[in-house]
Amino acid sequence: MSEIAYTIEHSPAYASLQLQLKANQTVLVESGAMAAMDAWIKMKSKVRGGLMKGLGRMLGGESLFLSEFTAEGKSGELYVSPGVPGDIQHYYLEGNSLMVQSSGFVAASPSVEIDTKFQGFKGFFSGESLFLLKATGRGDIWFSSFGAILEIPVSGEYVVDTGYIVAFEDTLNYKVEVLGGLSFKNLRTSIFGGEGLVCRFSGTGKLWVQSRQLSSFINFITPFRPVKSN
Repeated sequence: MSEIAYTIEHSPAYASLQLQLKANQTVLVESGAMAAMDAWIKMKSKVRGGLMKGLGRMLGGESLFLSEFTAEGKSGELYVSPGVPGDIQHYYLEGNSLMVQSSGFVAASPSVEIDTKFQGFKGFFSGESLFLLKATGRGDIWFSSFGAILEIPVSGEYVVDTGYIVAFEDTLNYKVEVLGGLSFKNLRTSIFGGEGLVCRFSGTGKLWVQSRQLSSFINFITPFRPVKSN
């Protein structure tokens, strides 16, 4: 189900989102993600939901501003591209909530509320962001990943490395724990390096994971970065 017609192209490596807006239809897009559009589509940037919610999105890895695009008078096409190479997934909210990794938001219907959920020490000890984005309401939402997105239906318990989580439905409970068999030395390495800790989900719902981890890629390319000599 979708209120806004869309096509996801070049998935899963370099996915881009093509939105077909009806006349006078509006969509919310992460600031800076617009790649191209018809000339009669108008854009407004604002702190949606007020300053405090905007600041909350900043802490969640998103921009303070969301861009609002409206096809004025007639239908038009809008192309949206996430900041990192990877996949894009569509989800339709029906009054429920969806938790999305920080920096994963791409676009949504204006009827969808984008907010943050504080993880507290769960986020600190997982080596991940302290915040998740929380999408609520009714309408379309698109989110992105680094690498391909894999959808996993969970019924019971399921374990995922914290660095691979993209999104999950609010019907799933979760807790962060140490991967079994790790020594204290490895645990200490895990806290500061983001490895060895997993998220244990329980309940019934959908979970989306990514096929690659951005922090691992950054660690891989770091030795090849040019260093300025004194």
